[in-house]
Formats: sequence, structure tokens, C-alpha cells
Amino acid sequence: MQPFALLHRDGADHVEVLTGDVVTVASLDDIPLHRGRPTLAVIPYRQITERGFDCVDDRAPLECLVVRSSRQEPLDVFPPGPLTLAGGGFDLSDDEYGAIVEDVLRDEIGHGEGANFVIHRVFTAQVDGNPIAAARAAFGRLLAAEQGTYWTFLVHTGARTLVGATPERHVSVADGITMMNPISGTFRNGSGRLLDFLRDPKEVEELYMVLDEELKMMATVAEHGGQVAGPYLKQMTHLTHTEYLLAGRGSLDVRDVLRETMFAPTVTGSPIENACRVIARHERRGRGYYAGVLALLDHDDEGRQTLDAPILIRTAEISPEGELRVPVGATLVRHSTAAGEVAETHTKAAGILTALGAVPSKPAPARTEAESPEVQAALAARNDGLARFWLDSRAPGALTVPQLAGRSAVIVDAEDTFTAMLAHQLRALGLTVTVVPWTVLLPAAARTEPGAVAGPVADPVEAALARLRAADVDLTGADLVVAGPGPGDPEDAEDPKMVAMRGLIAARLAARRPLLAVCLGHQILSGLLGLALHRRDSPYQGLAREVDLFGERRRVGFYSSFTAIAPADLAAGGGLDTAYGRVEIARDPADSAVHALRGPGFAGVQFHPESVLSRDGVAVLAGLLPKLMADVVSPATNG
Repeated sequence: MQPFALLHRDGADHVEVLTGDVVTVASLDDIPLHRGRPTLAVIPYRQITERGFDCVDDRAPLECLVVRSSRQEPLDVFPPGPLTLAGGGFDLSDDEYGAIVEDVLRDEIGHGEGANFVIHRVFTAQVDGNPIAAARAAFGRLLAAEQGTYWTFLVHTGARTLVGATPERHVSVADGITMMNPISGTFRNGSGRLLDFLRDPKEVEELYMVLDEELKMMATVAEHGGQVAGPYLKQMTHLTHTEYLLAGRGSLDVRDVLRETMFAPTVTGSPIENACRVIARHERRGRGYYAGVLALLDHDDEGRQTLDAPILIRTAEISPEGELRVPVGATLVRHSTAAGEVAETHTKAAGILTALGAVPSKPAPARTEAESPEVQAALAARNDGLARFWLDSRAPGALTVPQLAGRSAVIVDAEDTFTAMLAHQLRALGLTVTVVPWTVLLPAAARTEPGAVAGPVADPVEAALARLRAADVDLTGADLVVAGPGPGDPEDAEDPKMVAMRGLIAARLAARRPLLAVCLGHQILSGLLGLALHRRDSPYQGLAREVDLFGERRRVGFYSSFTAIAPADLAAGGGLDTAYGRVEIARDPADSAVHALRGPGFAGVQFHPESVLSRDGVAVLAGLLPKLMADVVSPATNG
């Protein structure tokens, strides 16, 4: 049968029927994009390797339907049809999946590898009869029964058939505006009070964390980052989710937009690069098209590129032999339980499995509670403690700090693209900002042989400095260096990233040049200053707190499992004498955790001032940086 696609997009009163030729390409750059010839790309999860991230490579192809003809058909042309499945069940039992959940909570989130991770399982069965006829029947059922979808679709490429009803736009580009739509938090309609769900700390924090992660992506693909609207309710037949909408003006090629946003944190985790490592470690099999995207690439009447790309979730894949796969995942956060996440996978699978006949159909419960003033107030209250920097528009230059205007900063990214958000904040304060990966700190040979920079040494600081001196770049003379956030154990003497970051921070201290260390950087700085490091009993992942910072109350967001501890005999006034001068420390009176420190020409913060959770993040930066940069002499007069 000729390749085709059936698309019903949010708000449309018709189905788009596309036919054409399928080509298989190696990379996103190779996706055909010609005026007058839309392309529908079926992008598998394995394309994440284009960003250099880990995955179990199952060789799933990137297939493109190059459209030759398109037409619109009314919805009633696609009625629900009969459909029968043989057998059926998850590839991992509830107990097996629950054990993986517990492993990730203990070994990954508990050890500082990230804030949240999505682990999937797959429902498998055999379709009776013709697979394409079965997919058409399922498409009609989804069209009739499912509500609140972003796309309902059927795509047949010849080699495979995908049919689904996805709630979530991943990324779109139209009229020069890039938009993303983080959705998280899952309420099974009729299972209790919606108001209780909206006030559940796990559900609240889960949405905040994916909002932060997609803001990182928007900070890369939009000129001034993303402005946040919401939160809103996403109401479907069986489920209700919570969501935000992000928008920003951009000018990138839409294929570059796709690459820089691979893939949604709602199906991977955060930080994204380490989430991919965790997924590969614990899933140990390929994902196929789960967590990838469908992407419709085209041009508007003015010749500008357009993109509409929903996430491939709530989707069934049917092989020509009738083998059916329905992948589904749950987002694991510090509050997760194995039983709760097992239940969530069943809940998320319900819609597509009902359409396929694998789960008995039930009447949709009433959803009048969603319109109540109490529910609307609970939604609005979610923004009360968030950073207005990301929620409000403002005039250019409105936040410029005169002492920072025209000066430069280099942010060293330690594998957490929070650095892109931090760059926008520093630019708003008046700095010219460059972001570089931590690997620039390695000698060229060490980048191809990472093990060459690791290994036990008698003096790890001196060894790190020696390796930094052998690197291709010299950051010691920059106006300001920001040792950025990143995942991992700050005391790991064999991790090349920790070796490189330790060398950078030690070099800045020795040169008496301005340094700001954030999260992981703060922990390494604290260790160099003689403070002990401690892994928290309960991780601070996606947690907002109001803390005392040098005499001021500030609400800030944490993503960490480690912290520095102030000594019990700390001098009055929070001072500590070090080889680099006297250091002032802001610590938690309850457990002596060091939230921030500052000394002559350097400062460190354990929290993320750039996070949407940090209501006072910009104010903290505006208070720290001018004094920090005034405390040291310029390179021209520095000895």
C-alpha cells in the first residue's frame, strides 16, 4: 500500500490526508525541506545520538513521508471500527518495573545524577487480521472517544504503522515564534478530588522540573529564551494533566530546532544528557519511536519555515506481521514510590489500549470540578513562588546593572543546560556571555581518550591545574568565569569532568580572577576551600526554599544531592579563614549546609539562580556579581 498519513490536529474540524513517497535519512539535516512539498518525519529516539548523548541503539530508521498530495476529509469519514487483539501484556511485570523504579530512586536521584528520570515499559500483543485495517479502526476509535489531544494520527510508511493520540506538542515554529508545551502530572479522572491532585507536592514539583528543563531548551532556540504562560489543565477522556506554554522569537532552521530540543524531559528526564545515560543503564534496550517525535515541516505563504512536532507518546506501533507495541513511561522524582509509578503506567496506557480493545471501554467521568473557583485558584497559586524573570515581559535593558555593563563572562557547562538559562540572566544584567562545554578544559588528546585524564594522584589539585595548563584554551584572563552546574559526585577523583572543573576553579582562585560557582561548581569550590562535602539523606531535587543569604531572605530553587557542610566551630559572623582570604558563609542553621559563600573575587551558590523555582534568582546575581568583580584587579595590573 502507498505510504500515507491521517492527521487530526488540535481544534480542527477535519482530518488531513497526506500521501507521498517515503525516504530514509541518516540525520535531521537530511530531512527534505522544499517549498510546496511538506515533509512528515518520523523521528526515533536513537536520533538523540546527534546531540552526542547515550542511548541503546536499536537502529530504528528516521523515515520521511515527502508529501505529493494532500486533502481534507470530514471527521465522520473515519468511524470507529472493529478490532481484535490476541494475548497481550507488559514486557516487564509490575514487580520487575517497580524494582527498576526503586533502583533509579536510590542509585541515580539519591546520588545526584539528576532530578527526574522517565523509565518505560511496553505493552505487546498480536493484531488479528490486516494490520492497516486494524490501525484505521483504532484511529476512528481514538478520533471518536479521546478528548484533549494535540494530534490524533495514523502514519503508514510501508515498514511500520503508527497510530496514536498524543496530548503533547513538543515544539512548533510559526510566524517566527517557537513554542513548547511541557505537560506533567497525571490525574486519573474519577479517581478522587482534582483539587487534591493539584496540591500534591509530587505532582507540583514534577511539572516545575519539566518546565525548567524545557526553559533550558527554549534558552537555546529562542533569542531571549522562553516566556512562560500558564499553568493550565490538559483534560483528556481518561486523564487530566497540568501544563505550561512557552514562547519565544527565534530564527533557527527548523531542523536545528528539532536537534536542540531532542527530546522532551517529560519522556527523558533532567538534566537531559545524564538522563539519557540513566535510561540506557536501566532500560538496557532500544526505545524505537517512543519519546521521539512526529514532525511536519513546511513553509508558510511568505516562505518562512514552519514546524509542528508532537511527542510520540500514547502511540501504538504495528509491524507488517501484526506485532503491536505500546510503550508507556512514568516520571520518577524524589517523592516517587514503586507502586505509584507502576499505577501511572497503567493509567497512561488506558486510552490507547481502550481504542485497541485491550482494555474494556468505560464511560468518561464527569469533569465539572475543573471549572470550579477553587481549582482555578489552586492552578494560579502554583506561580506564586516562581521567578518573574521567566513569566513577565520587560523592556530591553530594564535589568542592566551599571557595574556589569559591557563586561564579559564565560560559562563553563558541566553537562547541564541550565547554563543556557543562566546566560540569558547574565545578559539581562548587562554582561556579554559565552557558553563553552567543560571538555574545552581538556588537552586535545584527552578528549579522544577520556581515561587519560583520570586516575589517582598524590595531589589532585596540582594535577588538575597541570591538565588545565595543557588544554587548548586559557580562561584565567576572562572578566568573569562561571563554573556551571552539572550532575555527578564532586569528590570523584577519577571522573574527567570533575578533574577539569577542579582545575578551572583552582586556577581562578590562584589567579585572583572573578569566579562564580553554581551547584556542582559550588561544591568543588567548597572542597578547595577546606569544607567537607556530604550527600544528603533526602535529595534536594526540584526543591524551592526560602533561605537566609548573608542577612537577606531569598527564595531559591535547589537541584542537588550533595552539599558542603560548615564546620561546627565557624567563627562568629559566619567567617572562615582560607588560603584565598576570608570567606563569608551562608549556612542552614538546622544542618549547617552551606547555601552560599563569598570571598575576595569569588562566590559560590548551591542553588540555581537561573531556575524558574528561584523567585529571587536575578536579585541574588545582581547583588553578588558587582562586588565580586570589583574585588579583584584587572589582568593588566595583576602583577
